[in-house]
Amino acid sequence: MRMSLLCKALLTAGLLSSVSLAQASNLVYCSEGSPGGFDPGQYTTGTDFDAASETIFNRLAEFERGGTKAQPGLATSWDISEDGLTYTFHLREGVKFHTTDYFKPSREFNADDVLFTFNRMLDRNHPFRKAYPSEFPYFTDMGLDKNIAKVEKKDDHTVVFTLKEVDAAFVQNLAMNFAGIHSAEYADQLLKAGKAAEINQKPIGTGPFVFSRYQKDAAIRYKGNKEYWNPDDVKIDNLIFSINTDASVRAQKLRAGECQITLNPRPADLKGLQADKNLNVPTAPGYNLGYIAYNVTRAPFDKLEVRQALDMAVNKKAIIDAVYQGAGQLAVNGMPPTQWSYDESIKDAPYNPEKAKELLKAAGVKEGTEITLWAMPVQRPYNPNARLMAEMLQADWAKVGVKARIVSYEWGEYIKRAHAGEHDAMLIGWTGDNGDPDNWLGTLYGCASVDGNNFSKWCNAEYDKLVVAAKRVTDQNERSELYKQAQVVLKREVPITPIAHSTVYQPMRTSVKGFQISPFGRNSFIGVSND
Repeated sequence: MRMSLLCKALLTAGLLSSVSLAQASNLVYCSEGSPGGFDPGQYTTGTDFDAASETIFNRLAEFERGGTKAQPGLATSWDISEDGLTYTFHLREGVKFHTTDYFKPSREFNADDVLFTFNRMLDRNHPFRKAYPSEFPYFTDMGLDKNIAKVEKKDDHTVVFTLKEVDAAFVQNLAMNFAGIHSAEYADQLLKAGKAAEINQKPIGTGPFVFSRYQKDAAIRYKGNKEYWNPDDVKIDNLIFSINTDASVRAQKLRAGECQITLNPRPADLKGLQADKNLNVPTAPGYNLGYIAYNVTRAPFDKLEVRQALDMAVNKKAIIDAVYQGAGQLAVNGMPPTQWSYDESIKDAPYNPEKAKELLKAAGVKEGTEITLWAMPVQRPYNPNARLMAEMLQADWAKVGVKARIVSYEWGEYIKRAHAGEHDAMLIGWTGDNGDPDNWLGTLYGCASVDGNNFSKWCNAEYDKLVVAAKRVTDQNERSELYKQAQVVLKREVPITPIAHSTVYQPMRTSVKGFQISPFGRNSFIGVSND
């Protein structure tokens, strides 16, 4: 009976086209936004990664389900040289790329696919990259474009990466979403047809689900990969992402059985969801951070006193009470306290509007100065209600004489424009995605990231020297000390105002089995069933 009701709901929603699917295993995921595309190397947000990396693609290494440990993926093992500069990956045999109506592979996965994937990101003159100009912000934010000296094929199932300098997080980095392995054969087909850009709209991978169709702002459809190299991981025949930007609508659809799992519920909806006997609402500590990024390349944010003033004018407690409603923890540093190397000795500047006024006056900022404050259009794990937070910040800053005009865009456009530095101040955040401090302190605030996820566009030589040095040593105690020194500089220079770490809630129907909350905010349907 439940399956019949599910199929009826899917047909009503237009997500399935035939009652012949009634006996299939189907799962509808109410997602929060439309992806910009399906080429994971180009993107940096969970919305994009869920739609591609967690469904269509695999990586050389994969993170264990629900954990932070890197384990074999498309590589069954790897060897690291004594000097830490050479990584030899032994590739899994018998892995098939997806067969679709637009691509029929003639061979299995091999070293050529690894070389294509990484050389395209490394080489701006790569033929495919010239045909389809693309940027790879994660890859460059972590300095991999500069540190990987070469990627070589030893034989069909052995690939060797040579680094210029030691990178203690290298394998962890290759398990991240951006490193999904593409088919070199498919890329050649697109290149010859003059359709290279289709790699981002008609993806081919080796992952547990095969891309079927995408309707922007409506739905993404996938088929279970019946030829997946680990067949026990695929328990769903039809996976559908039903795109709903409104968290309250997602909650309603979940309770009505129109979807079986969703994410980022509004705090106001939690009690009702938790009380529903047809739902489970598992939780996990938030390995995340919601914060304000000040664009230091634009006046008046280029002045430290202005950033200090706006920082101390923020009533964080009031924001956490109103926006997070008991599901958030006040943030002090640029990463969460659950991350090793977190410096517990660092304290926030006290909330002090009067002192803020004095600093603004000393900096020559006139009363009534106007700025833009960007607010995300979607709910994220680190910020359940960006609009409300922006309105509260607007009121806080008005008290010290700064007029903030709230600006928002569609999520993909929001990120694109922010990368271009069009904002004054913006609400943004991060969920850690490889368990290493560099994923926070390097990726979000390092000099190599100013055109990527460093939305403050802040490049401080003292800070950067510490963060870069920390990646070049393998002793964790030594790395921790360097990262703690970097956190002191970050706090002193105020390129950001940390707001909160949010508790993660993942509502789902009781029929869903096997779903595990990822500390990295990934929504993976490997091993998940809907009974």
